Amino acid sequence: MKDLAAGVGYLIKGQRWVLGHGRWLGFGLLPGLITLVVYAGALVGLGYGADDLAIWVTPFADDWSSPWSGLLRDTLTVLVFLFGLFLAVVTFTAVTLLVGQLFYDSLSEEVDRSEGGEVPGSGLSFWRELWISARDSVRVLARVALYGVALFALGFVPLVGQTVIPVLGLCVSGYFLCEELTAVALQRRGAELGDRLALLRTRRMLVLGFGVPLALAFLVPLVAVFLMPGAVAGATLLVRDLTAPPAPEPAAPSPYTLSKDGTPVPAQPERGPRSGSV
Repeated sequence: MKDLAAGVGYLIKGQRWVLGHGRWLGFGLLPGLITLVVYAGALVGLGYGADDLAIWVTPFADDWSSPWSGLLRDTLTVLVFLFGLFLAVVTFTAVTLLVGQLFYDSLSEEVDRSEGGEVPGSGLSFWRELWISARDSVRVLARVALYGVALFALGFVPLVGQTVIPVLGLCVSGYFLCEELTAVALQRRGAELGDRLALLRTRRMLVLGFGVPLALAFLVPLVAVFLMPGAVAGATLLVRDLTAPPAPEPAAPSPYTLSKDGTPVPAQPERGPRSGSV
C-alpha cells in the first residue's frame, strides 16, 4: 500500500511541477489536442458502426427468438466499443508522445535539471530517438492488444465479465500507460524496452498507483490533454526514484582507536553508570 500511495504522489507532484513552470504546460497542450481530435473522430465512427459490426459477425443469430438475438448483439456492441475505448486510452499516450517527442524530451530534461544531480542524455539524433520510440511503442501496443483480446473474450463470462474484467482492463491500461510515460526519461538513460519492463516489474504497486488513476482520468478526453505535460513530469520523478542508487549502509564501528601517539589500540566499550551511583 505504501508504494501504491507513492505512485499517486508522483502523479500529483508532476502536475504541481508543470503548474509551477507555466510555459511547459502551455507548450505541452498542442500535441495532446492534435491527438484528441483524431481519436475523437475515430471513437465517434466506432460508436456509429459498432452495432452494424455486431450484426455482421453474428449472422447465425438472425433466426434466434426474442430477446436472445438482441441481447447478444447489444452485448457485443458494448464490448466492441469498450475494446476500442480501451485501446484508445492505452495508445493515446504513445501517439501523443510521438507527436510531441521533441517537447516532452526537453520537459523531462528540465525536470531532472530542476531536481539536481545528473541530467542524462541519450546522445542520439532526434530522428533516431523518434524511430526508437515508435518501434518500442508498437511492441508495447502488441502486448496490450494481446491482453485486450483476452479480456474482450472474458467479457462474455456472466457476472465476471461485467465486474472483474473492467477492473483488470483498467489495471492493464494503467500499467502500460506508466510504461509509455516513463520511457521518455528511461530512454535518455539508455534503457532498452526489455530493461524498462523489468525495472517496472520490481515495483508493480508503484507503477499501478501512478498509472491507474491516470488511466481513469484519461477516459475524459479534455482531461487527458491537460494532464499530459504533468504526467511526463511525474513519470520523470518516478524514474529518478526507480533508478536512484541504494543508500550506503552505515559503516561498522572500528574495533580500534588511536592513542595520543597515533598507535592503534583496541577500542574500550562505553561504560554506563555504575549501579547505585548518583
